[in-house]
Amino acid sequence: MKMLVVFTYPNHDSLNYAFLQKVLKGSNENTKIKEIQVLDLYEEGFNPLLVFNDQKRRRDMHTDPHTEKYRKQLMWADKIVFIYPIWWGRPPAMLLGYIDQLFASNFAYRDRKGLFPEGLLKGKSVVCVSTMKGPTHYPFLWLNNAHKILMKRALFNFVGIKKVKFFEFGNMESPKGNQVKKLEKIYRYFKEVAC
Repeated sequence: MKMLVVFTYPNHDSLNYAFLQKVLKGSNENTKIKEIQVLDLYEEGFNPLLVFNDQKRRRDMHTDPHTEKYRKQLMWADKIVFIYPIWWGRPPAMLLGYIDQLFASNFAYRDRKGLFPEGLLKGKSVVCVSTMKGPTHYPFLWLNNAHKILMKRALFNFVGIKKVKFFEFGNMESPKGNQVKKLEKIYRYFKEVAC
């Protein structure tokens, strides 16, 4: 299995970075995971802004030379892991900008007759590891599960990715947030995950 980890947090001295390290430690100890690539969007200097004009059209995003490297990473990967905070009930703008540019028509999906497009990223799986200041069940109870619906239904299922696993860790700024236990849970998951 080949795994791409997309890390989205602007500070390496952070709990999110500690989650990245646990993902990598567990994955490196997992004999089923053969290769790993890490894309740190902030360190990479990824530009999340969409630009459309006479020279750059939305319908040509799937061939944009500025994102070719990232498209190749997505095609290469069997499993895609996203590590990010939940801010205002959704992923950060940096990650949403990556999604807007990479999950483009004629690369991630193809329009066809009927209600839904053809997903072109079939066979891949996704794991979302997210952190938040609020309680763990806040997105479910207060926001009608908006984060998971956005990521799973509106994005991953749309492009053909059916196998999606979520780790939503709340109370991460609290001294009673069980951070060590949650870090260990991620380490064990990636050490043992089969596909």
